[in-house]
Amino acid sequence: MSTVSTLRPFRAFPSEALYGNVRVPGDKSMSHRALLLSALAIGESRIEGLLEGEDVLCTAAALRACGVPAERQSDGSWQVLGRGVGGLKEPSEILDLGNSGTSARLLMGVLAGQPIRAFMTGDASLNRRPMRRVSEPLSRMGVTLALRGDRFLPLLLEGPERLLPITYEMPVASAQVKSAVLLAGLAAPGSSGVIETQATRDHSERMLRYLGATVTDEAAEGGGREIRVVGERELKAKDLTVMADPSSAAFPVAAAALLPGSELQLPAIGINPLRTGLYGCLAEMGAEIAFANPREQSGEPVADLTVKGGRLKGIEVLAERAPSMIDEYPILAVAAACAEGRSVMRGLGELRVKESDRLTAVAEGLAANGVTVAIEGDDLIVEGCGGRVPGGGLVATHRDHRIAMSFLVLGLAAEQAVTVDDVTFVDTSFPGFAALVTGLGAKIEAAS
Repeated sequence: MSTVSTLRPFRAFPSEALYGNVRVPGDKSMSHRALLLSALAIGESRIEGLLEGEDVLCTAAALRACGVPAERQSDGSWQVLGRGVGGLKEPSEILDLGNSGTSARLLMGVLAGQPIRAFMTGDASLNRRPMRRVSEPLSRMGVTLALRGDRFLPLLLEGPERLLPITYEMPVASAQVKSAVLLAGLAAPGSSGVIETQATRDHSERMLRYLGATVTDEAAEGGGREIRVVGERELKAKDLTVMADPSSAAFPVAAAALLPGSELQLPAIGINPLRTGLYGCLAEMGAEIAFANPREQSGEPVADLTVKGGRLKGIEVLAERAPSMIDEYPILAVAAACAEGRSVMRGLGELRVKESDRLTAVAEGLAANGVTVAIEGDDLIVEGCGGRVPGGGLVATHRDHRIAMSFLVLGLAAEQAVTVDDVTFVDTSFPGFAALVTGLGAKIEAAS
C-alpha cells in the first residue's frame, strides 16, 4: 500500500443550491477503534457501518497479520474474532499501514501489550509524521522501540513480558497518544492513564467502557483531567454500530451552508461534543443547523442533522476549540473565504504534522483562488469575499484527502471552476465523495 500512485486531478464547478438526504461513511476514528478493541476482546464481534476506506483496511490487515480474523461479511458487516488482551501473535511480515497515522499510533499501543516483536512502516507521507509522542510513554512502560532518527517510521517494537503501569502527563493534546497509553494499559497491572490539560476526543474511553473496561475520568491535581484504565482485565465482545462520521459530514454540510437556498438532511451523525466544533462555528457564522432525535449508539451520541444555506460572516476561533475540530479547519477556512469579513483561526500548529502541512496547504490553496490569506505564527487569517470567491485555481493537495475535498467544495462556491491535482487519497476517508456531492445537484468530475 505504500507505492506512489498516478495523480488523479478533479475539478468542481460553480453550483446552485444543494438538496437531498446524505448518508456519509462510518466514522474513521471509531472504525479503527472498533477493529482494535474487538481484537482485544474475548469472543466474536459484529461491526455495522465500518468505514471501508484505505486507512481502516490497513488496520484490519495488520490485525490479520497478528492472528486476528477480521473479515467483511456478505451483508456488509464485519466479523472480528477477538484473541483477548495479550493474545495477538507475532507477525511474520512487516506491517504496512499505508497513509494512516491513526493505525500506526493506536496499533503501537495495542502491540505494546503483547510479548512479541513487530516491524511497522507506511507510505512516504506517513513515514514523515512524528511517532516519538507515542514512543515516549510506551518506552516508560517497558516497551522496546527503535524508530528511524528516533522519531519516524519505519520502527521496530518489542513488547515486554510484563508492562509497567504509568501515569503520563501529555505535553501535546492528542487523542491518539492518550488512546495508545490506554490500550497498552489494558495489559499492565493496576491502572494506567494520562493527564491532559486540554480535552481530546474520547472515543477510546467510550468504547472501552462499552466493552466492559473500567475507565475513570476525574479532575487532575494541578488542573486538567486524569483518564485511567484498570489493566489485566478482559474485554467482552459485543456487536458495534459505527456512527456516521462528523468529519466526513463536514464537507456536504459546509457546501450547503455556503450555497443560499440549500437544504440537506444527514441521519445518525455523531454528535460527540469533542467532535462538533465545526458545527458550532458554522452556526456562529450564520448557517442554519439543527439536530433532531438524539440517541446513543454503541456508547456514542448521535442525532439527525439538517443544514440550510445562507450568507455567512467571519468569526474568530480560539485555540481552545482546536481539539474538537482539528480535522475540520481546512473546510472551515473554505467557509471563511466565502463569508463576509475577516476570520481568524488560532492555535493551528498541529495542522503542520497531519497528512500534509495542512496550514500551509490551505493558505496556498486559498491564495491560488483569489482569496487574501495570511499565516501569523500558528494562526490562520482569511479575508472573506462576502460570497463567491474568484476561483479558477489549481490546488496542490499534497496527497491529503481533506485538502482535496475542501477545495472541491470551494469550487462549488466560486465564480470559476477549481481544480485539485489529486483525489487518490480521498478514498481513505470518504469513498464516493464526488459522486455523492454530484447527486445533490453539484458538478464534480475528473479533469484532464
